[in-house]
Amino acid sequence: MLDFEEELKKFKPIPDTSEVAGAIYDRDLTDMVDILKEMVKEKR
Repeated sequence: MLDFEEELKKFKPIPDTSEVAGAIYDRDLTDMVDILKEMVKEKR
């Protein structure tokens, strides 16, 4: 049988989605669209 009090002691909430989104958007990552735009710009 589960001991709910014991399980609640182990509980750790997941990070807030705004914290996760902030961590993702703070990184300057180049994606394929950026690469293709740069290639088209150089081609002209």
